[in-house]
Amino acid sequence: MRTALALSTVALCAATALPARAAAPADAHVEGRLPSGAAYVMDVPAGWNGTVLLYSHGYRPAGSPNPAQNAPDADTRGKLLAAGYALIGSSYATTGWALTEAVPDQLATLDLFTERYGTARRTLAWGTSYGGLVTTALAERHGDRFDGSLAMCGLVQGGVANWNSTLDPVFALRTLLAPGSGIRLTGFTGQDDARAAAQALTSAADAAQRTPEGRARIALAAALHNVPGYNDPTQTEPGPRDWAGQQAGQYTAVRGLLQQPAFSWRQEAEHRAGGNPSWNTGVDYTAMLRASPLYKEVTELYKEAGASLRADLASLNRAPRISADPGAVRWMRDTSALTGRLTDPQLMIHTTGDALIPVQAESAYLRAATAAGSRPLLRQAYVDGPGHCTFTPGETVGALHTLEHRLDTGRWDTSPAAINTRARAVDPASEPRYLPHRPAPYPRPYDLAHPGDARP
Repeated sequence: MRTALALSTVALCAATALPARAAAPADAHVEGRLPSGAAYVMDVPAGWNGTVLLYSHGYRPAGSPNPAQNAPDADTRGKLLAAGYALIGSSYATTGWALTEAVPDQLATLDLFTERYGTARRTLAWGTSYGGLVTTALAERHGDRFDGSLAMCGLVQGGVANWNSTLDPVFALRTLLAPGSGIRLTGFTGQDDARAAAQALTSAADAAQRTPEGRARIALAAALHNVPGYNDPTQTEPGPRDWAGQQAGQYTAVRGLLQQPAFSWRQEAEHRAGGNPSWNTGVDYTAMLRASPLYKEVTELYKEAGASLRADLASLNRAPRISADPGAVRWMRDTSALTGRLTDPQLMIHTTGDALIPVQAESAYLRAATAAGSRPLLRQAYVDGPGHCTFTPGETVGALHTLEHRLDTGRWDTSPAAINTRARAVDPASEPRYLPHRPAPYPRPYDLAHPGDARP
């Protein structure tokens, strides 16, 4: 979640001995505030090509700086402005789980752009991470305002599924590493309460990491969230059977999950929802683990540790479960669950080594779009790389051009070779990494296209 780097207004003028001529129109950079209090930013190049890109930024924790942002990074912004695209975006009026503010603030920013510059020839929504959820909500709810959309490393499993899936690994860690501790996992009284719980469970995980049995249990918890072993560009990529190397990478990611999303961010979301919107009643953790692509790693680590995976899974399945607050589930469902109903083409891209929003989130949205009859409008493409939203500018703009190709021709061309060719044309210095990939099913999907999902 990078902060926006505002572009200065550029004035172009002639200072030569040639005959005088009219100055070229200056590039426009506009900043301001919406009535909601959200900041907005617009950059319109002098040679605007008629396409405006409405960018939705990622999650910003409550109380953090909240600038307007209209592109994922400065390099991508520069390439798009040089190619003639107008770039706009807002900050959203509040930080945290702000979908109820994000959607209207983004639409208001688009309205202001239209008032100032006229109706665009083409309007595209795009966004990263939590902004991928905002982008998809815009595409589903306000498809008449857009010609297409691009969701990158998006939280496209929706809010209910996200918080359910975030609960599973911490439930496993508490049950197996700190039994009887009473560490709170939901229903926090405030941020201090959430931070104290996070620290207590982090301490238990740190102690467990020092023993073979503890490491196996951390790998089990990571597998319930599909945390890949290679999830950060600074890591050395472990081999396919380097179970210790894979677990080390997972441990780092699990620690990050404990430090913010599973506790602090959850508390803020619970406050908005009016209670706990997630549950694990009725969950069979044995079946969930067996369906995970990390099952082999977990079984091997347990074997090496001389520990009983069967006994630990039995402990998980016997442990007292966590029930949701029905009103909070309704709020999260009404505000943050997706329908899968698209009226315009949408392309989604994701890195395969994402620990924050695992790549299986794409399977969750594909399930929803298929049930809703929107599958022909949806395509998903995958970048072979570690980390969350670690796309190169070429990979990002190559995806944008792939969406535009669909709009221009009426046909999808999303083969890895085709997107890589577009990416190289944009960024010849960086080798693109799109590859064939089919993510495993999401562990606990929840969408509005499947009425059965509504029953906790």
